[in-house]
Amino acid sequence: MKKIIVIISVVLLEIAGNSPAERNGLQPQKSVDIRHTEIAPKIDGLIEDLWLSADSATDFIQHSPYEKTAPTERTVVYLLQDAENLYVAFRCYSFHNPPVACFTKDEDYVTIKLDPFGSRTSGYFFLVCGSGLFWEGLIMDDGRSQDHSWEGIWYNAVKLYPDKMEAEMKIPFKTLRYKKGLGEWSVQFARHIASTHENDYWTEVTQKDDDLVSRWGRAGNVNPQSSGYYFELYPEGFFRYEHFRGRATARKINGSLTAKWDLTPQTSINATAYPDFAQIESDPSSVNLSRYPTYLQEQRPFFVEGREIFRFSEFQGSGFFQPLNLFYSRRVGKSIDGGAVPIVGGLKATHKTTEWNIGALAAYTEKYDYSSGGQPVTEPERKFGVVRAARRIFNNSDAGILFSGMSANSLEYNYAIGMDASLRKGPSQLIIQGAYSDAQRMAGLDTVKNCGWAVSTGYRGWAGKFLTMAAYEAIADSFDVGDIGFVPWTGRQRALLISGPFWTFKEGALRNLYIAPGFARTREPGSPRWSTFGSFVINPNWRNNWGANLEGSYGRSFELIYDPYVDSTYCIDYISRDIYFNFWGMLIGNNVNGGCNYNYSYNYARDSLAYQGSNWLTLSYSIISPLSTTLTSVLWIEWNQNKRIAAMTPILRPRLDCRITARMSLSLFNEMVAATPGTDLGKTRLQTDRFGLLYSWNFSPKSWLYVALNDYNSLDYTVNPDGEMTQRYAIGAIKARYLMYF
Repeated sequence: MKKIIVIISVVLLEIAGNSPAERNGLQPQKSVDIRHTEIAPKIDGLIEDLWLSADSATDFIQHSPYEKTAPTERTVVYLLQDAENLYVAFRCYSFHNPPVACFTKDEDYVTIKLDPFGSRTSGYFFLVCGSGLFWEGLIMDDGRSQDHSWEGIWYNAVKLYPDKMEAEMKIPFKTLRYKKGLGEWSVQFARHIASTHENDYWTEVTQKDDDLVSRWGRAGNVNPQSSGYYFELYPEGFFRYEHFRGRATARKINGSLTAKWDLTPQTSINATAYPDFAQIESDPSSVNLSRYPTYLQEQRPFFVEGREIFRFSEFQGSGFFQPLNLFYSRRVGKSIDGGAVPIVGGLKATHKTTEWNIGALAAYTEKYDYSSGGQPVTEPERKFGVVRAARRIFNNSDAGILFSGMSANSLEYNYAIGMDASLRKGPSQLIIQGAYSDAQRMAGLDTVKNCGWAVSTGYRGWAGKFLTMAAYEAIADSFDVGDIGFVPWTGRQRALLISGPFWTFKEGALRNLYIAPGFARTREPGSPRWSTFGSFVINPNWRNNWGANLEGSYGRSFELIYDPYVDSTYCIDYISRDIYFNFWGMLIGNNVNGGCNYNYSYNYARDSLAYQGSNWLTLSYSIISPLSTTLTSVLWIEWNQNKRIAAMTPILRPRLDCRITARMSLSLFNEMVAATPGTDLGKTRLQTDRFGLLYSWNFSPKSWLYVALNDYNSLDYTVNPDGEMTQRYAIGAIKARYLMYF
């Protein structure tokens, strides 16, 4: 604990005391001028002579496989603007290896990243591949995390030649949120060369730092002159077929309306009425043997857009820190037994400036009747609300406050208020979060009220070649955000410290290597004693884009267990051990990922102390350019207390993807979950089988046509004593969404 306090103090002094030049990493800042044009370039992938009047960015620096060296190929980026649009052109020379274009495996691509607020923490990215595929999204946390779910209105084209690739983009200023009157934006350019796994950036990016927004270059002379308001209207129509076991077949034809109004380049209002928020693809099956639920990703458009505002910071891709997620949007219109609680409407307002991010969201769900265990249950009408304000401090850090709440009536509600700060200096970041909750629910004829607090803090930073990760959290037993957030580990306290050298190599097969011992103490909910663990991490990354991670822990663990048979609790004391291994890479441009995790701990699914383990492997293969297949396999193994295998759970997910065009795709997937008693493979029985189909066509900017099908079958001896699979539900949907904008 003292170590964590010292780290916090040092980081605060460094961030507050350094000069702007020091905070920027002492690197000379690159700049490029965006010149005005009266003639708009034609976006066809062919760079015409008009572009030669533009200023250009040329001096790229290699990031991988050889850091801080000259690129193997030359790249030139041109920038132009008129009153309404920003124009970008990439000329990517390929004298040594011709450019690669393929819908279904690794290919050449280029990216532009923009920070139109001068925030030094967030921005947009626009990416175009050699095949014509394209992506856009948001950049957050000074480049440490991204959100690929944001959709913008922009246009692009690409052409390939034997010795070069040329890509053009047209980005309307109206599709961006920007600070009016700001004449200089932060900008970054990037290029990926598939044949050599090379990544080049305009401003220097090291293995330690990653691509930080605060270290981007500058684009000067920016002068958007878009006039009037920007209004987007999304009428939606959908036909839905539903057949649930034990219910009447339903056929629904319905419509909804979603609108977005940019009052200014900095202020937007979003609204939706009776949206169809049903899942297009079901959440994947998982085996959870712990005491905590599984976190599910948000996929619904209304909640996805603006997500960067309604969140606390986190260390993306790192499991050592658990953020206080006070607003978990999956609680609104939650899924129940294949259906979803209907959302009547939602309203959201957001405002962004150089210094402030402010947002407010409200949603209303109607009453929903369903059955649980054969008994009728009614989900009451609920009102949800979230308010968030965050301010930039110390150059590129931020601090803020968030309030979230749910109210069904005067007797049933759930509120929470929290404050957070994310302090950054170069690649180092310190996160501090605290919250207070107030919840009341009906329990029969009585009410149960809980009020509690929670804190969570984490640090990831550098001291020379040493990379240190530390975290501390304390969640009170009475802290409760079960109806609005995702903080399920109430009553838990945890502290950990991991630190070790991170070596980078200029030559040879190995690109970098991280070796770090660690120490952790945890007090599980209700336990009178702390568990203490020692751990280690070994993380090598090779120059050919392969990598691996090996982690292990060993220590004495204490957990409080509830015995329902005698309605009492007791504390177990055992030696916990855990080993985790994961590897990833590419085979001929196709992704490979696999690993295993074995541990000795308490199995909450079987109420026993025993070994348990999981093994997984994902293989992708591009059959031809438009067609690829992916196979994911998972095998869970559970031992009993006598160290004999009690059960195995194999999960197989084959998937076939056909990318018809850059804007049209067809996907087929099947998920099979089986069960094997002990090691008797002959008695393996299929437990569930889910088939899905999804056709999607992005026929116009932010306009989509979907055709979806989900068919779910499960083993139910009460329905079929012979052990035959029984259809649980079949859902089909046709959905069209069309954007009209003014």
